[in-house]
Amino acid sequence: MKKISIILITLFLSIQFSVQADEGMWLLSLLQKMNLNKKGLVLSTADIYSINHSSIKDAVVGLGSANNPLRFYCTAEIVSDQGLILTNHHCGYGSIQSHSTPEHDYLTDGFWAMNKSEELINKGTVASILVRMEDVSDQILPLLDKSLSEKDRNIKINELSDKIIERAIKGSNYGANVKSMYDGNKFYLFVYQTFKDIRLVGAPPSAIGKFGGDTDNWMWPRHTGDFSMFRIYTGPDGKPAEYNEKNRAYNPKFHFPISLKGEKMNDYAMVMGYPGSTDRYMTSYGIQDKLSVEYPARISLRGKKLEIMKQEMNKSKKVEIQYASKYARVSNYWKYFIGQSRGLKRLDVYDKKLKIENELQKWINADKTRVEKYGDALNLIKEAYAEKSVLNKSLQYFIEGLRGVEITSFPRNAYYTLYPLLNDKNSDKKEVVKAVSKLREISDKYFKDYDQTTDKKMLAAIFTMFVENVDPQYFPDMITKINNKCKGNFAKFADKLFAKSFFSSKEKFIAFLDKPSLKKLKKDPAFKLFLSINEKTQEHRAAINPSLIKLKKGRRLFMAAMLEKEKDKTFYPNANSTPRLTYGYVGDYKPADAVHYSYFTTIDGIIEKEDPNNEEFIVPTKLKELYNNKDYGQYADKDKNLHVCFTTNNDITGGNSGSPVINGNGELIGIAFDGNWEAMSGDIAFEPQLQKCINVDIRYVLFIIDKYAGATNLINEMTLIK
Repeated sequence: MKKISIILITLFLSIQFSVQADEGMWLLSLLQKMNLNKKGLVLSTADIYSINHSSIKDAVVGLGSANNPLRFYCTAEIVSDQGLILTNHHCGYGSIQSHSTPEHDYLTDGFWAMNKSEELINKGTVASILVRMEDVSDQILPLLDKSLSEKDRNIKINELSDKIIERAIKGSNYGANVKSMYDGNKFYLFVYQTFKDIRLVGAPPSAIGKFGGDTDNWMWPRHTGDFSMFRIYTGPDGKPAEYNEKNRAYNPKFHFPISLKGEKMNDYAMVMGYPGSTDRYMTSYGIQDKLSVEYPARISLRGKKLEIMKQEMNKSKKVEIQYASKYARVSNYWKYFIGQSRGLKRLDVYDKKLKIENELQKWINADKTRVEKYGDALNLIKEAYAEKSVLNKSLQYFIEGLRGVEITSFPRNAYYTLYPLLNDKNSDKKEVVKAVSKLREISDKYFKDYDQTTDKKMLAAIFTMFVENVDPQYFPDMITKINNKCKGNFAKFADKLFAKSFFSSKEKFIAFLDKPSLKKLKKDPAFKLFLSINEKTQEHRAAINPSLIKLKKGRRLFMAAMLEKEKDKTFYPNANSTPRLTYGYVGDYKPADAVHYSYFTTIDGIIEKEDPNNEEFIVPTKLKELYNNKDYGQYADKDKNLHVCFTTNNDITGGNSGSPVINGNGELIGIAFDGNWEAMSGDIAFEPQLQKCINVDIRYVLFIIDKYAGATNLINEMTLIK
């Protein structure tokens, strides 16, 4: 990291710059065009992204699963030279839950490893760090003949991408992918190093890490200590390796120094991470489809799931632990869909999109050459949505509904592993043994977090909603038969299904695996139901696919026209789980008339919100003691209070959870964990006056680790800037 002299810093700080964040999640290779030093950045862009020397990119981590390592669900950051990483509590929630039992309830009590030997293994969790990225458009686009159909075009792109990836990682232990940008108008290669031994180091109790629960989710003011800690391990040679007792802590190329100086109004702030998905170039037709078809179905189905899970979780501590992570996953985007629907309507996003489309069509029509190239764009999009909307509602009830019930989805594992082998008389018996072994392993994890009563009620409720809301012509055959036989009484049907199926309990499933039989498998009612649902779902997907292909072509032409129409403008591509940087500033906002929110919250707000009778607002005794004694140590702000969270106007979305919030000097000042309710339409339309990134103050994180948990061993690893 380059050192800047005090004279230069003083000179820089005297420069006046706008505190208006630019919309966009920027590719790291585009940063030089952004003139970030005029915005408030002290570092050079090479200090952020370089393939020749250590840079900030080397300390930003994408969290994924072993099954799909380069599909990142959250971001993390390295904060020590021993591979210690910070992310959100809700990002680590599944790992924390997996280690929890009624006897050792880490969700409720928290967990802290006081030395490396106490850290907990997390099989299936991986962490990837970007090695380099490259624009490979010139290796793909010239080879796409204009005569190719959209289907053949996609096949050709995949073939070319595979060759590019093969060349990029040959002779290395890297992984890579090629990602489409600007709706297929550009392509970029991303090369990663993926680490496979990730261990849980620390997590506060949920009363801190999830303080405010569903009530405060997506809301401001916020008082949530949303963080957890893990560590990356490597083999003895320093290279990625599966878990082994001989593995050692990772020594990174760079780790974040942590600022104890705090942040103030209008301070420059960057967020770097792996945002999952945005659709900023969606048309008015897409807005209409989401508001009238997709979101109502998803909100309704998720709402029913949450209702049932909560009822059963309230009855049993065991079920509460088993379903804690599932409930959180369903709840998060249930509220998101509600908020986004509200935001799209309130902020007139449909009309704004329509205006852009009308202006673009006028520009296209003004030139014969442009009409030939782009004239069909909006018509293709319009036709595609009209065609797919007929099936979209029922498809949501298949995906969120029928396939969202565990008893109808768990048989999928047997279908794709054991069933083909049992169905083939010439299959190798050794392969059958391997498949059975794999299913035993899957069942251990599955049934640990499974409650039959909860799932039985879920099946009855979701099946009832399905037959009430979906046209009978789209019913799977078995649903039609069951509905006719039980006359809508799916609770009675659920009792019979669970009594007869060996997929309903671990004991019965293991007994089947002890003596696997094709006859038994094909006869099992849950397996038969899965087959029926799966067959109809595939029919649905096949029926809707032509409209999706048409939509993809329309969007590609639409985006190409936008890029040509405004060729002097630097466009950013939609988020797609690739590394991005956004810049902005610390600041407050006014969400409504006569309402003004400060940019930070303090520990005072935690005490004010306390409600011992509401699990979402319980304050741990130890935290109250520290508050009463004002024992904040070196983590107090200059105002002598302990700051908990703060807001910036950075552009973020899902996947940015856990991302480092960085000041102009490259120091960590917070961890991003949420967006704000008033701008929930932000994934489709950025609202500069309302959009906020909600972050936990890094000083509150350190305070909890040090003063609350007493894990000073972790503090001692870090580089603190006072």
